[in-house]
Amino acid sequence: MPQLKNRQFLDFEKPIKDLYDQIDQLKATEEKTKTDMSGAIASLEQKVVETKKSLTETLTPWQKVQLSRHPDRPYTLKYIENMTTNFIELHGDRNVKDDMAMVGGFAQLDGKTVMIIGQQKGHNTKTRQLRNFGMANPEGYRKALRLMRLAEKFNKPIITMIDTPGAYPGLEAEERGQGEAIARNIYEMLSLKVPVICVIIGEGASGGALGIGVGDKVVMLENTWYTVISPENCSTILWRSWAQKEIAAEQLKLTGTDMLKFGLVDDVVPEPMGGAHWDYVQAAQLLKEYLIPTIASLEQMGVQERIDKRIEKFGKMGFWEETNQTPETIHHSGGEE
Repeated sequence: MPQLKNRQFLDFEKPIKDLYDQIDQLKATEEKTKTDMSGAIASLEQKVVETKKSLTETLTPWQKVQLSRHPDRPYTLKYIENMTTNFIELHGDRNVKDDMAMVGGFAQLDGKTVMIIGQQKGHNTKTRQLRNFGMANPEGYRKALRLMRLAEKFNKPIITMIDTPGAYPGLEAEERGQGEAIARNIYEMLSLKVPVICVIIGEGASGGALGIGVGDKVVMLENTWYTVISPENCSTILWRSWAQKEIAAEQLKLTGTDMLKFGLVDDVVPEPMGGAHWDYVQAAQLLKEYLIPTIASLEQMGVQERIDKRIEKFGKMGFWEETNQTPETIHHSGGEE
């Protein structure tokens, strides 16, 4: 976890930064003058807690998008590090190469072996390039499917961790079958014989998220988003400018609360006060506390029952109206052909 002096603060986190700056000044004064400032420091630390709580309770959709991208936010490997033991990373799709934007392998969750697969971003320029900003190529999705099949072979539950601005849109990715790779994963994940839990830990954008996002349970962390397009790109399409991104975020209904209401996710897992970037260990613990009983519950179900429920769950997503009219009736009544 970044030291406080190295932390980055978003615009709306400025009140928290100001309080920490005051605490630093008091500590410096205390050391210089040998005066006891513990009371004033404790008071400011309490204000930090209250300010974090207040900010968390009043976040706008756009602010949640910003938090999901926070440069100090934990990514997949951090959750694995703080939530599991004996992680063994597995590499390659056995076809083209090892996509570093997609990581995965066996690990032990509270003593139980599971397969964890997720998108991984970087924390600096070098690692962001190495991880391709969390945007997987086709071989990344094929690697993920290979690991899922391996988990199925050994009857181990699968946990996927979604954090991507989208699948890589480059020409070479399309030439190697990006669309087919994602579609294949969606198709195959519907019929996996082991429990599958999909967790959105940051950005959940478009087909890049869906490529590892089909499971018995799909859940979002508190400060994440999940939708077909990013607010900036939506704003660009509708208003020919990024300037309306906050309105787009509001209209896309992309938060966990919205997704839960629409029935597109099953649960929203809480984060530490102020966001997951403030406490990696607690963020991982909160997720772990959700995963352990959920896996146990899913394992109580029969294989075919689990698959049937999974198919039914995704099959009924969306909103539509049914009519008793036949195409001929619609045509003769003046409807469109």
